[in-house]
Amino acid sequence: MLDSIKAYLRIDGDQDDGLLSLLIESAKAYLRNAGVDESEKHLYKLAVIMIVTHWYENREQVTGSTPRNLPLGIKSIILQMGLGE
Repeated sequence: MLDSIKAYLRIDGDQDDGLLSLLIESAKAYLRNAGVDESEKHLYKLAVIMIVTHWYENREQVTGSTPRNLPLGIKSIILQMGLGE
């Protein structure tokens, strides 16, 4: 999954591997808490990639700026998976 996300984000090198690994595990936990079981299905993988991308690209949230909610597309995927596809 790490290689897929790095390719999606167009990240070369390994300087952010620790952060990305943390974000991947956190995205999986987020989905689990939303009632979505881990899966090898493409929709699940897309949800993880989209969540990680959102969190990676919006890291300024921790600096005190206005937080951004997850995009509607991610919420829609979570809803679909939670209802059993």
